[in-house]
Amino acid sequence: MGHLKLRIVPNAKRDEVLGEHGGAVKIKIAAPAIEGKANEAVLEFIAEKLGVHRREITLIAGEKSRDKLIEIASLDATEARARLLIP
Repeated sequence: MGHLKLRIVPNAKRDEVLGEHGGAVKIKIAAPAIEGKANEAVLEFIAEKLGVHRREITLIAGEKSRDKLIEIASLDATEARARLLIP
């Protein structure tokens, strides 16, 4: 089980991992930051990129912030970060 810091940019043209930003993984998400749509889109995008089920990822902190903390049940933070940042 691992915790991963994210920096989210909503309303982007497409979903993509940009790299690192201040110790967090920076991600662009096409969904708007309205009514939790961006949060759900982030969790689905992360699950797809990591190859895990969506239910294995939980938003721990940052529900209304661009800075988020997620928990991944089946991977440690080092492995998750490596999978996300591999081009």
